[in-house]
Order: sequence, then structure tokens, then C-alpha cells
Amino acid sequence: MRHDRHGVNDAPALKRADVGIAVAGATDAARAAADIILTQEGLGTIVLGIEVSRCIFARMKSFLTYRVAATLQLLTFFFIAVFAFPPAKYVTPFITPNPEQWPSFFSLPVIYLMIITIINDGTLISVGYDHAVPSRYPERWVLPVLFMVSAALGLLACLSSLLLLYYSLSSWEPGNLFQVLGIGGLTYGQVVNVMFLKVAVSDVLTLFSARTSHQFFFQRKPHFVLLGCALGALSLSTLLALVWPCGTLDNIPVCGLGYEKGQKIALWVWLYCFIVFIVQDLVKVATWRIILRNNLFNVNNEVQSPAKKGKEHP
Repeated sequence: MRHDRHGVNDAPALKRADVGIAVAGATDAARAAADIILTQEGLGTIVLGIEVSRCIFARMKSFLTYRVAATLQLLTFFFIAVFAFPPAKYVTPFITPNPEQWPSFFSLPVIYLMIITIINDGTLISVGYDHAVPSRYPERWVLPVLFMVSAALGLLACLSSLLLLYYSLSSWEPGNLFQVLGIGGLTYGQVVNVMFLKVAVSDVLTLFSARTSHQFFFQRKPHFVLLGCALGALSLSTLLALVWPCGTLDNIPVCGLGYEKGQKIALWVWLYCFIVFIVQDLVKVATWRIILRNNLFNVNNEVQSPAKKGKEHP
């Protein structure tokens, strides 16, 4: 790295350097040859530039961790649900109402999938405004670690969705969890809205775990823009799940969860999602600690290892 103030003669050296820096007042030739041009006096602005770049890098990691986790949850859940949970198989003879409405395979209407995607992307954009802590050490991509953490987040959310789908489809069976909790059996239209609400809420909550990397979700306060977008997304998805008119979409029965008094299904789904989110965050932190303790994929810095200091991750 080389910095220059005035000299035209240093232009070749600036061009040759890995990172050529021209400070305020440098000649046009030096500015043209430099990689970085400082507009203020002194070299102190370099420190600020490094901090900003590391904050950007941290936000990029949060973005990718969440994006991979959300994609794993959606794709894996629907792939398994289509083949392993045929709704017609869970019809209880002489008990389940309108058994002819229960199809041979599970799916969500296309409009529901579009709403989930729009809500997720709209919330994810706000990560660019989120609070980020610059690392003490030079950052580098360790993609296998990023995929491991994302997989831990996404697969746990997927398993919780599959578990809820099972209990929702079998809600008319005696001794089912829904019967024990006093919710009662669900129509197939309600089952569809339950899973829409579960997937939508879980996806948004996953972002709050993904954004804090190796820390617990409560250890770093989110920016008000991110918090506002998340609250808006959660409110919208809950409202739609509650008041969606009973009918059919893409030949799939749908029915809002707010029409049956006394069931309070949406409240139970929200409670379930929050419990899953807490477990999800614990699993994420445990995954990071295993990675750092065992230095998987050489993730620790060779000099002043963050794992030994226990303060920062690479």
C-alpha cells in the first residue's frame, strides 16, 4: 500500500501498488493512478473506511445466512410435505367434515407463496439499515461455515413446520395435541391457513437470529427500520391468515383462522413459532461454538484467534 500527496513521479508506484492511496491535494496524475482517493486531510479517514467496509461485510453475511436458511426451509418443507403428508390419509371416517375437500397431496395456493416471498424480501431489504459491529480482524468469506449455520437455522424451522403440519392434518384423531389443548379439529381450509401463518412468521423471526451471527438474538439491538419492517410483515401475514375469506384458491380450500370463535388457532401458532425461534437461536449459537472450538474449515484467525479471545468471529 502506498499513499501520495503531491508528486507526479509517484504515479507509477501508486499504479503498481496493491492499494494505492492519494490523499487530499494530490496531483491529477496521482489521483488517476490511485485506487483510493481521500477527500479530507490526513490518513485517519482510512480507519473510518475500514470500519464501514467491515460493517457492510457483516450485513452481507446476515443477508446470505438468512436467505439460505429461508430457502432451505421453504424448499425442504414443501418437498417433504408433498410426498410424506397426503391430507386424504388423515381423514377420520364419520368425524372429519367434508372429507372430499381433503386432497391427495398438500400444497399452498400460489397467491400464498407469492405473499410469503414478498413479505420475506421486503423485510430482508431492511438488513441494509441494520446495526452492525465491525470485526476487530480482517474479514474473509468462509462459505462452508455460512452454509452450516444457515442449514441449522433452516432445517430446524423446516422440522417444526412438518411437525405442525402433522398435528394439523390429524387434528380430528382422539388424543391429538389439538384435542388435548382444546382447539379441536380443523377443516382443511384452516390447515392451509395455519401452515401459511407458520411459514410466514417463522421466516421473519429467523432473520432476527441470522443477523446476530454467533451471538444470541437479544445481544444486538436491531435498527428501527428493520424492526418496523418485521412488525409490518408479521402483522400483515397474521391479518391475512385471520380474515381470508373461506372458499377455494387454485382448487385448494382456504379459510381464515378468525371465523371459529373459541379456537384461537392463530394465537397457538404464534406461541409455537416463538418457542421454535428460541430453540432455533440456541441451536445457532451452539453450532457457532462447535465450529469455533474445533476450528472447522480453519475458520479461526491464525493471529489473535477470535475463538481464543471469545470476542469476535472471523
